[in-house]
Amino acid sequence: MFSELKEHLSKKEISFIVGPRQAGKTTLMLMLKEYLEGKGRKTLFLNLDIESDKEYFVSQAKLLKKIKLEFGNNQGFVFIDEIQRKADAGVFLKGIYDMNTPYKFIVSGSGSVELKEKIHESLVGRKRLFELSTLSFEEFVNFKTGYKYENKFLDFFAVEKDKTYLLLEDYLNFGGYPRVVLEEELSEKLKMINEIYQGYIERDISYLLRVQKTDAFSNLVKIISSQVGKLTNYAELSSTLGIAHKTLKEYLWYMEKTFIIHMVTPYFSNARKEITKSPVFYFCDLGLRNFALGSFGNFQNKSFVFQNFVFNILRERTTLSSSRICFWRSKDKAEVDFVVDKGESLIPIEVKYQKLNRPKIARSLRGFINRYKPKKSIVVNLMLDETVLMNSCEIHFVPFYKLMEKQILENK
Repeated sequence: MFSELKEHLSKKEISFIVGPRQAGKTTLMLMLKEYLEGKGRKTLFLNLDIESDKEYFVSQAKLLKKIKLEFGNNQGFVFIDEIQRKADAGVFLKGIYDMNTPYKFIVSGSGSVELKEKIHESLVGRKRLFELSTLSFEEFVNFKTGYKYENKFLDFFAVEKDKTYLLLEDYLNFGGYPRVVLEEELSEKLKMINEIYQGYIERDISYLLRVQKTDAFSNLVKIISSQVGKLTNYAELSSTLGIAHKTLKEYLWYMEKTFIIHMVTPYFSNARKEITKSPVFYFCDLGLRNFALGSFGNFQNKSFVFQNFVFNILRERTTLSSSRICFWRSKDKAEVDFVVDKGESLIPIEVKYQKLNRPKIARSLRGFINRYKPKKSIVVNLMLDETVLMNSCEIHFVPFYKLMEKQILENK
């Protein structure tokens, strides 16, 4: 993302970095600042978490006065960190942008509701969004192997199978928060993930809900972590938590907009034959999911955690496309874990946390293929790499690491 942001520095649009807290947004901005200063460019870094910086955001005029003090009427680069702390930040930034100043703004925030919604509505056509997630598996492995195999990633996996499985287990257990990955000892990893989680609940959520008591919200995070990949029963959740149905949906929405979970909706062409509109949820970071459930360092429900892992890779592969990730459930209880809906075609995907040694097509996948006639299907597993044909559909049994191939979701 650093190289993408460097390219965007010459554009007038606001460079907008969003993502979960502690994913590395501030570090990325400081790298950009250092790069610009190395080129002899003027920069100003302001952080709305710092009391002395907040005074400059009382009004647009006061902020511009501060910037002008630093740059005069010359071009300069203004970094604003934690913008979600500013009320009506979208309108505030829009007003400054529309003044056509010679200043370039690089802004970040940890994805509060205001950042994710109001700011974006206000800044239509005035910003480009850069979403920074926690470390992907590819980034995690590159770091753990000292970047020795960066240009021959798949070769490393194919040759070093034992190391690959150990790295996978490590990632499924602890996730990709940089500060967690950097620690070697379990006790230190635990301290870091606890600090991230508590900071999220005590600062971000208290701020969003405008209340200090966040027990119901925290309990919801725990419940969702226990049912990753399973259908969500809103009525049951409302009753368990003792909150209204509307409040529950609002809390889930907050969890999405603060980059904790992703919602996946069902695919169907015939609503009478196929299941309810109940969604399923997956966590953006597996370590946070395990911590919320109390299984950090000794994760449980491995099949569902692996399914979550596969979802995150699929989402990464489809982010810049029009493809949509769904799941499929029928009323006769047939189910397919994921369906990549590309508009003109469908790719059903089954996930097996097993070292398969021969192709075996599940009844549910057969049912989907017979009904929808896709040209391609994928069965993600730990080991088997083989392709079979069924009713003109190529079924690719692929080891999980092959999902990182760029062409994996093409109809070839």
